[in-house]
Amino acid sequence: MHLDVQDLKNFYYRQSLGRAAQRAIRNRLVELWPDTTGQTVVGFGFAVPLLRPFLVKSRRVVALMPGPQGVMPWPAGMPNVSVLTDERYWPLETGHVDRLIIMHGLETSDQPSQMLDEARRVLGPGGKVMFIVPNRGGIWSRSDATPMGFGRPFTLGQLETMLRVHGFSPENQNSALYLPPSHHRGWQKLGPALEQIGRKLPLFAGGVLMVEASKRIQQKTGTAVKASPRRALGVLGGLAKPAPKPVNNYTQSRDPRP
Repeated sequence: MHLDVQDLKNFYYRQSLGRAAQRAIRNRLVELWPDTTGQTVVGFGFAVPLLRPFLVKSRRVVALMPGPQGVMPWPAGMPNVSVLTDERYWPLETGHVDRLIIMHGLETSDQPSQMLDEARRVLGPGGKVMFIVPNRGGIWSRSDATPMGFGRPFTLGQLETMLRVHGFSPENQNSALYLPPSHHRGWQKLGPALEQIGRKLPLFAGGVLMVEASKRIQQKTGTAVKASPRRALGVLGGLAKPAPKPVNNYTQSRDPRP
């Protein structure tokens, strides 16, 4: 079940808790991907709270938003780069994406297998995809007051298994969002300090899992067999040629003498 784009916008841009969550996840992402100069960066789901730092140096930035969720123009005050799309068919060329960010896209997807197939299709050679999903073991996935409380939360093992099945190789595991999902300003002010402390804690303590993966190249298996060339057939090729009737060398002769 997809959340409505207006609810997501209100949380991340109009609520102090949402702005704190945006800041925590975005800062961690920028640390992991500090330079995207000349690259194509794409977000799917509702990834726009994380995309703004990539607008300056990236060659191209695109925000894909699934149809059931809805779309909003983004970024404000600049040419729009957000696109409404079917989660099974992305309007992107095959193999042209260098960095892909999926947030609020996998756990709420109605057809996750087809969506992951599209993510793999558009990812280019050497490209990386960052999956950001609610952590099943964290307290954020248990609160209906935030978008992390909707959809299917994941454990690290569940997410990595799903990615491998669909042709991805998980390479780097991180977590973020260690502050409590509370609207109390005191907790929100402690957010940056809690994020630093949380990096020393196990991954299941964070509110979201951040798994970086690349596209796995499938190798062909089996024994190669060289095909023998076929000879071209003539006009009457394949028809049996008439052969002369064999002659019996034994002939009976009559002796004129008695």
